[in-house]
Amino acid sequence: MNAVGRRIALLGPALLGATSMQLAGRRGMTASAASAKTDIEKVLDDPRWPAQFPFRPENFARYDETPDTYFYSQPRFVTHIDDNAIKSLTKFYGEVFPPSGTQTAAVLDICSSWISHYPEGYKAGRVSGLGMNESELARNVQLTDYKVKDLNVDPTLPYEDNSFDVITNCVSVDYLNKPLEIFREMHRVLKPGGTAYMSFSNRCFPTKAIALWTATGDADHVWIVGSYFHYSVPGGFTEPTCRDITPKVMFGHTDPMYVVMATKKA
Repeated sequence: MNAVGRRIALLGPALLGATSMQLAGRRGMTASAASAKTDIEKVLDDPRWPAQFPFRPENFARYDETPDTYFYSQPRFVTHIDDNAIKSLTKFYGEVFPPSGTQTAAVLDICSSWISHYPEGYKAGRVSGLGMNESELARNVQLTDYKVKDLNVDPTLPYEDNSFDVITNCVSVDYLNKPLEIFREMHRVLKPGGTAYMSFSNRCFPTKAIALWTATGDADHVWIVGSYFHYSVPGGFTEPTCRDITPKVMFGHTDPMYVVMATKKA
Protein backbone atom coordinates (compact mmCIF):
# COMPACT_ATOMS: atom_id res chain seq x y z
CA MET A 1 0.00 0.00 0.00
CA ASN A 2 1.43 3.40 -0.94
CA ALA A 3 1.57 6.44 1.34
CA VAL A 4 -1.72 7.85 0.07
CA GLY A 5 -3.48 4.54 0.66
CA ARG A 6 -2.07 4.25 4.16
CA ARG A 7 -3.25 7.74 5.09
CA ILE A 8 -6.76 6.96 3.85
CA ALA A 9 -6.78 3.66 5.75
CA LEU A 10 -5.59 5.25 8.98
CA LEU A 11 -7.43 8.55 8.99
CA GLY A 12 -10.40 7.65 6.81
CA PRO A 13 -11.36 9.18 3.44
CA ALA A 14 -13.75 11.64 5.09
CA LEU A 15 -10.89 13.22 7.02
CA LEU A 16 -9.14 14.21 3.83
CA GLY A 17 -12.28 14.97 1.88
CA ALA A 18 -10.90 13.27 -1.18
CA THR A 19 -10.79 9.92 -2.94
CA SER A 20 -7.58 7.99 -3.34
CA MET A 21 -7.43 9.04 -6.99
CA GLN A 22 -7.73 12.70 -6.03
CA LEU A 23 -5.03 12.34 -3.42
CA ALA A 24 -2.78 10.53 -5.83
CA GLY A 25 -3.18 13.50 -8.15
CA ARG A 26 -1.18 15.55 -5.69
CA ARG A 27 1.86 13.77 -7.04
CA GLY A 28 1.33 15.49 -10.37
CA MET A 29 3.26 18.55 -9.27
CA THR A 30 6.00 19.96 -11.44
CA ALA A 31 9.36 18.25 -11.39
CA SER A 32 10.99 21.33 -9.90
CA ALA A 33 8.52 21.43 -7.00
CA ALA A 34 8.93 17.70 -6.41
CA SER A 35 12.71 17.97 -6.30
CA ALA A 36 12.55 20.87 -3.85
CA LYS A 37 10.43 19.07 -1.26
CA THR A 38 10.37 15.73 0.46
CA ASP A 39 7.20 13.64 0.43
CA ILE A 40 6.56 14.63 4.04
CA GLU A 41 6.76 18.33 3.19
CA LYS A 42 4.29 17.89 0.35
CA VAL A 43 1.56 16.62 2.70
CA LEU A 44 0.41 20.19 3.40
CA ASP A 45 0.70 21.44 -0.19
CA ASP A 46 -2.85 20.31 -0.90
CA PRO A 47 -4.32 19.04 2.37
CA ARG A 48 -7.98 18.96 1.22
CA TRP A 49 -9.28 20.05 4.62
CA PRO A 50 -12.84 18.86 5.36
CA ALA A 51 -15.42 21.53 6.10
CA GLN A 52 -15.37 20.68 9.83
CA PHE A 53 -12.66 19.54 12.21
CA PRO A 54 -12.63 15.81 11.51
CA PHE A 55 -11.53 14.33 14.83
CA ARG A 56 -13.67 13.10 17.70
CA PRO A 57 -13.10 13.41 21.48
CA GLU A 58 -12.02 9.77 21.73
CA ASN A 59 -9.16 10.51 19.33
CA PHE A 60 -7.59 12.58 22.11
CA ALA A 61 -7.88 9.94 24.82
CA ARG A 62 -4.72 8.40 26.21
CA TYR A 63 -3.90 4.98 27.60
CA ASP A 64 -2.79 6.60 30.87
CA GLU A 65 -5.33 9.20 31.94
CA THR A 66 -3.90 9.73 35.41
CA PRO A 67 -3.03 13.39 36.06
CA ASP A 68 0.05 14.48 34.13
CA THR A 69 1.34 16.12 37.31
CA TYR A 70 2.04 12.60 38.60
CA PHE A 71 3.89 11.53 35.46
CA TYR A 72 6.06 14.67 35.37
CA SER A 73 6.58 15.02 39.13
CA GLN A 74 10.14 13.70 38.92
CA PRO A 75 12.57 15.73 36.78
CA ARG A 76 14.00 14.05 33.70
CA PHE A 77 17.31 15.63 32.74
CA VAL A 78 17.48 13.71 29.48
CA THR A 79 16.94 14.50 25.82
CA HIS A 80 14.09 12.93 23.88
CA ILE A 81 15.63 12.96 20.39
CA ASP A 82 19.13 11.94 19.34
CA ASP A 83 22.08 14.28 18.95
CA ASN A 84 21.78 14.57 15.17
CA ALA A 85 18.11 15.55 15.40
CA ILE A 86 18.94 18.08 18.13
CA LYS A 87 21.62 19.68 15.96
CA SER A 88 19.22 19.87 13.04
CA LEU A 89 16.51 21.51 15.14
CA THR A 90 18.97 23.98 16.65
CA LYS A 91 20.19 24.90 13.16
CA PHE A 92 16.60 25.43 12.03
CA TYR A 93 15.87 27.70 14.99
CA GLY A 94 18.96 29.72 14.14
CA GLU A 95 17.58 30.27 10.64
CA VAL A 96 14.10 31.42 11.66
CA PHE A 97 14.47 33.17 15.04
CA PRO A 98 14.88 36.92 15.40
CA PRO A 99 18.61 37.74 15.59
CA SER A 100 20.16 36.96 18.94
CA GLY A 101 20.35 40.02 21.15
CA THR A 102 17.18 41.62 19.77
CA GLN A 103 15.81 43.26 22.91
CA THR A 104 12.35 43.78 21.40
CA ALA A 105 11.99 40.08 20.55
CA ALA A 106 9.97 37.71 22.73
CA VAL A 107 10.03 33.91 22.47
CA LEU A 108 7.79 31.38 24.24
CA ASP A 109 8.65 27.69 24.62
CA ILE A 110 5.59 25.67 25.59
CA CYS A 111 5.90 22.20 27.11
CA SER A 112 9.40 23.37 27.95
CA SER A 113 12.02 21.54 29.97
CA TRP A 114 15.63 21.85 31.11
CA ILE A 115 16.79 22.50 27.54
CA SER A 116 15.01 24.17 24.61
CA HIS A 117 17.52 23.31 21.86
CA TYR A 118 17.85 26.98 20.92
CA PRO A 119 21.19 28.10 19.43
CA GLU A 120 23.93 28.26 22.04
CA GLY A 121 24.01 31.68 23.65
CA TYR A 122 20.76 32.78 22.01
CA LYS A 123 19.29 35.79 23.76
CA ALA A 124 16.17 37.89 23.31
CA GLY A 125 14.47 40.53 25.39
CA ARG A 126 12.21 37.78 26.72
CA VAL A 127 12.46 33.99 26.53
CA SER A 128 9.59 32.45 28.49
CA GLY A 129 9.13 28.80 29.29
CA LEU A 130 5.93 26.98 30.21
CA GLY A 131 6.27 23.40 31.40
CA MET A 132 5.34 20.71 33.88
CA ASN A 133 8.37 20.40 36.14
CA GLU A 134 9.85 23.34 38.03
CA SER A 135 13.24 21.71 38.59
CA GLU A 136 13.66 21.19 34.86
CA LEU A 137 12.57 24.72 33.99
CA ALA A 138 14.85 26.24 36.62
CA ARG A 139 17.86 24.58 34.97
CA ASN A 140 17.05 25.97 31.50
CA VAL A 141 19.67 28.70 31.17
CA GLN A 142 18.07 30.26 28.09
CA LEU A 143 14.82 31.18 29.80
CA THR A 144 14.36 34.63 31.27
CA ASP A 145 11.20 33.50 33.09
CA TYR A 146 9.12 30.38 33.45
CA LYS A 147 5.78 29.12 34.73
CA VAL A 148 4.59 25.64 35.70
CA LYS A 149 1.25 24.66 34.23
CA ASP A 150 -0.61 21.59 32.98
CA LEU A 151 -2.13 22.62 29.65
CA ASN A 152 -4.09 19.38 29.45
CA VAL A 153 -6.12 20.56 32.46
CA ASP A 154 -6.28 24.26 31.62
CA PRO A 155 -5.20 25.18 28.06
CA THR A 156 -5.13 28.92 28.80
CA LEU A 157 -1.68 30.45 28.31
CA PRO A 158 -0.87 32.80 31.22
CA TYR A 159 0.31 35.67 29.03
CA GLU A 160 -1.10 38.89 27.61
CA ASP A 161 -2.44 39.20 24.06
CA ASN A 162 0.10 39.90 21.30
CA SER A 163 3.12 39.17 23.49
CA PHE A 164 5.42 36.89 21.48
CA ASP A 165 7.22 36.91 18.14
CA VAL A 166 7.91 33.17 18.25
CA ILE A 167 6.34 30.14 19.93
CA THR A 168 8.14 26.80 19.94
CA ASN A 169 7.05 23.33 20.99
CA CYS A 170 9.54 20.49 20.76
CA VAL A 171 8.37 16.86 20.58
CA SER A 172 5.33 17.48 22.77
CA VAL A 173 2.43 18.29 20.45
CA ASP A 174 1.52 14.58 20.54
CA TYR A 175 0.61 14.86 24.25
CA LEU A 176 -1.89 17.70 23.92
CA ASN A 177 -5.45 16.52 24.54
CA LYS A 178 -7.01 19.94 23.93
CA PRO A 179 -5.05 21.02 20.84
CA LEU A 180 -7.59 23.40 19.32
CA GLU A 181 -7.91 25.34 22.57
CA ILE A 182 -4.14 25.54 22.95
CA PHE A 183 -3.63 26.64 19.33
CA ARG A 184 -6.27 29.34 19.83
CA GLU A 185 -4.29 30.51 22.83
CA MET A 186 -1.08 30.47 20.82
CA HIS A 187 -2.78 32.67 18.24
CA ARG A 188 -3.93 35.05 20.98
CA VAL A 189 -0.49 35.53 22.55
CA LEU A 190 1.43 35.75 19.27
CA LYS A 191 2.09 39.20 17.90
CA PRO A 192 0.65 39.81 14.42
CA GLY A 193 3.26 38.35 12.09
CA GLY A 194 4.56 36.04 14.82
CA THR A 195 5.09 32.36 14.03
CA ALA A 196 4.54 29.11 15.92
CA TYR A 197 6.90 26.19 15.23
CA MET A 198 5.74 22.73 16.27
CA SER A 199 8.55 20.17 15.93
CA PHE A 200 8.23 16.44 16.39
CA SER A 201 9.85 13.10 15.65
CA ASN A 202 8.61 9.54 15.93
CA ARG A 203 9.49 9.11 19.60
CA CYS A 204 7.03 9.54 22.45
CA PHE A 205 5.86 8.21 25.79
CA PRO A 206 3.14 6.02 24.24
CA THR A 207 0.95 5.82 27.33
CA LYS A 208 0.70 9.64 27.42
CA ALA A 209 0.42 10.37 23.70
CA ILE A 210 -3.10 10.79 22.29
CA ALA A 211 -4.70 7.79 20.59
CA LEU A 212 -4.78 9.57 17.23
CA TRP A 213 -1.00 9.98 17.29
CA THR A 214 -0.07 6.45 18.28
CA ALA A 215 -2.34 5.00 15.58
CA THR A 216 -0.80 7.00 12.73
CA GLY A 217 2.55 7.66 11.06
CA ASP A 218 4.85 10.56 10.29
CA ALA A 219 3.03 11.93 7.24
CA ASP A 220 -0.28 11.68 9.08
CA HIS A 221 1.22 13.58 12.01
CA VAL A 222 2.12 16.45 9.70
CA TRP A 223 -1.50 16.58 8.47
CA ILE A 224 -2.84 16.36 12.03
CA VAL A 225 -0.69 19.22 13.36
CA GLY A 226 -1.51 21.26 10.26
CA SER A 227 -5.19 20.73 10.99
CA TYR A 228 -4.76 22.23 14.46
CA PHE A 229 -3.56 25.48 12.90
CA HIS A 230 -6.25 25.39 10.20
CA TYR A 231 -9.27 24.75 12.43
CA SER A 232 -8.32 26.47 15.70
CA VAL A 233 -8.76 30.04 14.43
CA PRO A 234 -10.29 29.88 10.94
CA GLY A 235 -8.49 32.42 8.80
CA GLY A 236 -6.35 33.53 11.74
CA PHE A 237 -3.16 31.74 10.73
CA THR A 238 -1.49 31.50 7.37
CA GLU A 239 -1.91 28.05 5.87
CA PRO A 240 0.47 25.69 7.69
CA THR A 241 3.60 24.41 6.02
CA CYS A 242 6.07 21.67 6.86
CA ARG A 243 9.86 21.50 6.88
CA ASP A 244 11.50 18.09 6.91
CA ILE A 245 14.70 18.74 8.85
CA THR A 246 15.64 15.08 9.27
CA PRO A 247 19.43 14.94 9.46
CA LYS A 248 21.35 13.47 6.56
CA VAL A 249 23.75 10.85 7.89
CA MET A 250 26.06 8.54 5.96
CA PHE A 251 26.08 5.74 8.49
CA GLY A 252 23.85 4.55 11.28
CA HIS A 253 20.43 5.72 12.42
CA THR A 254 19.06 9.14 13.20
CA ASP A 255 15.66 10.27 14.43
CA PRO A 256 13.40 11.87 11.81
CA MET A 257 12.57 15.50 12.54
CA TYR A 258 9.73 17.63 11.20
CA VAL A 259 8.46 21.15 11.87
CA VAL A 260 4.91 22.30 11.10
CA MET A 261 4.53 26.06 11.29
CA ALA A 262 2.10 28.90 10.66
CA THR A 263 2.11 32.66 11.16
CA LYS A 264 -0.52 34.82 12.84
CA LYS A 265 -2.06 37.07 10.22
CA ALA A 266 -1.79 40.81 10.77
